[in-house]
Amino acid sequence: MTHAVYDPLPALLRRAVKVVSLPESSDDSQNEPRPVQPAFAQLVRRGLLHRVGDGYYALVPSDKIGQCWQPRLEAVAWAIAAADDGPRSVSLMGLSAAKAHGALGGSGTSLTAGVVATTRNRAALDLTGRRARVLFVRRDPARLRIQRHTTELGQGWITTVEQTMLDLAAYPQLGGHPEEAREGVRRLIDKADPHLLASLATAQRRQGALDRILEEV
Repeated sequence: MTHAVYDPLPALLRRAVKVVSLPESSDDSQNEPRPVQPAFAQLVRRGLLHRVGDGYYALVPSDKIGQCWQPRLEAVAWAIAAADDGPRSVSLMGLSAAKAHGALGGSGTSLTAGVVATTRNRAALDLTGRRARVLFVRRDPARLRIQRHTTELGQGWITTVEQTMLDLAAYPQLGGHPEEAREGVRRLIDKADPHLLASLATAQRRQGALDRILEEV
């Protein structure tokens, strides 16, 4: 009796989050980690899965197979968090949100950390193939002002312009680029609703952050 060979690709294509968490072992022949499950390891060898971090693999877009593809930093940060906790439990924030809102210009390419809010404490995760890491900030997205956002690795959430401004002003050092954080605040001012910004600062007790924002006006 012939047993059908398990092919995980159809299920991966249906996933809302295009990153999957997989146990790994060292592949002596390639001198690099591979998924323990043979079916997933085969997808890596075929170039259909791309390793983005220890134990995390992104599904390569069909038009990028065979090319030197690397997902955007903010996309992979969101997708790694969403792969573990679900897309409803995580949100891009801080510098990653500012970059997604188009507030960093050319300086956004120099970022070395993706910042994502999640409901639990997690250690930072170094990414593979680039000098960057994911910072997980314990903040319940349900308590933040967020909006829908689509990345190349799935659709999830991102902090609104006003929430992003308050976060950048309150924690400019988060992500290791304080000058870019201040630039993000300045570039987002014209996009923000001033009444919503003020009410949000009051509700979240961020008056100091609001004062720093107003100094940029």
